[in-house]
Amino acid sequence: MSYTLAQRDALRSAIASGVLRLSYDGRNVEYRSMAELKAALNEVEAALARDNGAPVTRQIKIYADKDL
Repeated sequence: MSYTLAQRDALRSAIASGVLRLSYDGRNVEYRSMAELKAALNEVEAALARDNGAPVTRQIKIYADKDL
């Protein structure tokens, strides 16, 4: 799905104001928690970056219980 900058801006302003209900383009969306709202913002920003040709960055985390 292709996201718009207006959607990203609406998510950012909702997080900044602490509101869980958004309205844009005649649609209403209500999120259950701030964590869900932040996850939606991360998805929109990642999709916009992919659409603009930004490289995908991945992290590999290594954990050990004993000394190596």
